[in-house]
Amino acid sequence: MKRKTMYDLNKIHQYIMQMRPVLRKEALFSDGTKDYRIPPEPGENEIVTIRFRTAKYNVDMIWLCTDKTSYPMQFSDSDDAFDYYSVDIQLGTEPFSYYFEISSGQAQCYYDRYGVARELREPYFFRIVPGFSTPDWAKGAVIYQIMVDRFCNGDSSNDVLDGEYFYIRTQSTRVPDDQWGKCPENFSVGEFYGGDIAGVWEKLDYLSDLGVEVIYFNPLFVSPSNHKYDIQDYDHIDPHFAKIIEDEGELLAEGDQDNRNATRYRTRVTSQANLEASNAFFAEFVKEAHKRGMKVILDGVFNHCGSFNCWMDREGIYEGRKGFAPGAYLKRESPYRSYFKFKEEDASWETNKEYEGWWGHETLPKLNYEKSDRLCADILRIARKWVSEPYCCDGWRLDVAEDLGHTREFNHRFWRNFRKAVKQANPNAVILAEHYGDPKEWLAGDQWDTIMNYTAFMEPLTFFLTGMEKHSDEFFPERIGKIEYFEGAMRHYMTSFLTPSLLCSMNQLSNHDHSRFLTRTNHKAGRVECLGAAAASEGVDYSVMRQAVLVQMTWPGAPALYYGDEAGLCGFTDPDNRRTYPWGHENRELIDLHRELIRIHKEYQAFRTGSFQFLKGEEKLLCYARFTREQQFVIIVNSDDGERKMELSVTAAGIPLTAGLRCLIMTTGKGYSLMPEEYAVNRGIAAITMQGHTAVILKRI
Repeated sequence: MKRKTMYDLNKIHQYIMQMRPVLRKEALFSDGTKDYRIPPEPGENEIVTIRFRTAKYNVDMIWLCTDKTSYPMQFSDSDDAFDYYSVDIQLGTEPFSYYFEISSGQAQCYYDRYGVARELREPYFFRIVPGFSTPDWAKGAVIYQIMVDRFCNGDSSNDVLDGEYFYIRTQSTRVPDDQWGKCPENFSVGEFYGGDIAGVWEKLDYLSDLGVEVIYFNPLFVSPSNHKYDIQDYDHIDPHFAKIIEDEGELLAEGDQDNRNATRYRTRVTSQANLEASNAFFAEFVKEAHKRGMKVILDGVFNHCGSFNCWMDREGIYEGRKGFAPGAYLKRESPYRSYFKFKEEDASWETNKEYEGWWGHETLPKLNYEKSDRLCADILRIARKWVSEPYCCDGWRLDVAEDLGHTREFNHRFWRNFRKAVKQANPNAVILAEHYGDPKEWLAGDQWDTIMNYTAFMEPLTFFLTGMEKHSDEFFPERIGKIEYFEGAMRHYMTSFLTPSLLCSMNQLSNHDHSRFLTRTNHKAGRVECLGAAAASEGVDYSVMRQAVLVQMTWPGAPALYYGDEAGLCGFTDPDNRRTYPWGHENRELIDLHRELIRIHKEYQAFRTGSFQFLKGEEKLLCYARFTREQQFVIIVNSDDGERKMELSVTAAGIPLTAGLRCLIMTTGKGYSLMPEEYAVNRGIAAITMQGHTAVILKRI
């Protein structure tokens, strides 16, 4: 009986198809989300069902095509506005690439990840890597990035002291508590404000109330700098960020510029008791974060280490100490000699010890993986250690990951081994890399899970809304509101991600390497040493900031806040972007907006794992949709000065020809509104009027 019923439905469908109208290309859709790929992350040798959407009664035939064969797709079901076709594919162990061919009367077209096409575009084919998945918790997760020294001082007993050590031609200085809000000096590697993990612990209620789900820490490991991208000891949390229980010794001896007599530094930072206490304190912090439902991601700086590291020991910190072999800088026979790339050795080596530094920096010796299996094994051990008991961190952010090693071939081989090591230790850990440009070759399913999303988020959105380069180095007024540039860049670079990678990509407006987004809204091109710190907050446009946050919370990926952005913190690029969190001087309205948008983002699954489609935009008018078959949303951003009236087709959002839309939130020039204004959809068109510099999230009702 069921077979006859299905046969009758197909016959009825075919009969109606004979009277179909012109092909409605805006309704054509498929992607890698759960509505169109079942399961969305199939395993090796698994059968996967792939689905395709069309307007109702609108096509003759659809084929799923590969470079070798074509599979006819069968009509499977329909709803008020759309037909759905499907086909089952038996996967193997190798990646599976495909596209769609659609036929409707005399009309024929292709469909790939970029959209509808007249010709085949192999770079944009859909792609499944059997067995590849990303952690479910990371998809759409709300991330909060913290540079610890600048967030909150919760324990003054662990503060770095004036003159405690000497590094890069400067002695360490402690910024007094009453100067917490002071802007960083232009060269401030030794300037410490006292922020620590205890301070983050103290503010967990604030982060939880904001809606944060993941804390991403800038480096926490032992290091003489405030930013700690020059790791001295990968096995221990820096006591200045955690616990100091032994605090004896003398301050840096006068005139001692290589720390050989810096017994205070040795005692406070390299004391085994302090190191063990700091690791134990951090383990307790992670447990507390986990109790609150928060994950913790560490910053992994594995391309280079610091010259203070015992492997190099250029400053002689570990020289002669029990349990430490001589560093590579101190003895040619050091067991760490192969960890680094020294220049041609000759009889004068003892006085001419030149080695390769990352970007030429002698304080950042580049690690020479190709020449040392022991180094590779040590770093993989460290990678496993911190995602395992008792620390149980939830993943790694990888600093300058493309630079690691000396050849592209080795780089890929190392990250494949890194992935295996981390996933064996903690299958639910995320591997997130810093990367600029096209990441496709690292996002093939066997290396990184995802990346910090510059090319398919931060850069295009910054140009569209502000016309600024992400460092605030240049202003391009002609780029503001250019929808074709924005859509082109986003469409192209989003196809570099496998769907599981895209859904957990780190979507930031600001971070520790670039100017604050709010500062970019003032169109001042330059850096703090030329413009002055006060210029960073002059003439900023909060309406643009509000629009950017609304896009951030509705775009595919994991929205990532850089500490203080939600409070209105400004700053030019490094080091000015590393100002302290403005406790007691926050922009409360901006914090409230973030809280509301995060709430909306977390409430609806469509914003975490749903599909994405551009709707028809115009100059200074961005329109797109996030949707599942159960939830549909339309997002509109009017970056123009004046009012915009539009008749917007919402068919691509999966919305029926007749429906209603309700406003969830609207940002304006003065703030934001939660008034539930409603709009009617007739024949797939919504008539909407928006004031200048506004953005809105509309939900189908």
